[in-house]
Amino acid sequence: MQTIERAGTFNLGDRRVKRLGYGAMQLAGPGVFGPPRDRDAALAVLQEAVSAGIDHIDTSDFYGPHVTNRLIREALSPYPGNLAIVTKIGARRGEDGSWLPAFGADELGRAVDDNLRNLGLEALDVVNLRIMFDTHGPAEGSIAAPLEVLATLQRRGLVRHIGLSNVTPAQVEEARKIAEIVCVQNQYNIANRGDDALIDALAGDGIAYVPFFPLGGFAPLQSATLSHVAGRLGATPMQVALAWLLRRAPNILLIPGTSSVAHLRENIAAASLTLPDDAIAALDGIAATRAS
Repeated sequence: MQTIERAGTFNLGDRRVKRLGYGAMQLAGPGVFGPPRDRDAALAVLQEAVSAGIDHIDTSDFYGPHVTNRLIREALSPYPGNLAIVTKIGARRGEDGSWLPAFGADELGRAVDDNLRNLGLEALDVVNLRIMFDTHGPAEGSIAAPLEVLATLQRRGLVRHIGLSNVTPAQVEEARKIAEIVCVQNQYNIANRGDDALIDALAGDGIAYVPFFPLGGFAPLQSATLSHVAGRLGATPMQVALAWLLRRAPNILLIPGTSSVAHLRENIAAASLTLPDDAIAALDGIAATRAS
């Protein structure tokens, strides 16, 4: 069995994908803005990901902007028939690299067109609607208007499946009354477990949950407990964090990102990492300790 097969599989729309995928965000330049430092290395990472068996890539045309999608097309087109490419809309980049809301009907339509053009696709497998009421995390507010725009694009055949990103449980409930939702993508990791109840509810309904920033993203998690567990198991902290997420719930799909082939291989190896019960107990205590 290939290493990645050990992560298991779960449904993503009408596809059954491996639970360990790849996030393309880090292929863009510093701050997810501009071209990559090493274009050839970026292309090599994408090709290695697919060669290793990854069949689920997460991207967006506002990464760069336009950078990661064009790299994906150059590296992988014509795409393997089993490859699911998930993108997202609802934001845009300012000239200074800032992250800005882009919820208007025209903006959402242009974003879908941009993703289609730069990826070289006639229809997008999954489009996540990124909610930008607060760039630092989910914030309450109706998402009906932009979601109905996306649902219209789905009916036109430009989008096969719809997901949500940076949302609250109330927004998920609202969205499911408007369109079928196949995945929810929020920040979640060992230390940030606010979505525990949401993950379990989605699992019961067969909906994928896709956590981003497994080690804290732009503000990396510093945890003596995590480092101790990793050292004891002869693994990296990222491998432990990914293995914990795979064990946390069967509907979790992972999209760790990297611009390094060596780091990609390390991430994939997390699928084979077994966490003993005492390690799980120690890792579960990280969130409680940080909350106290």
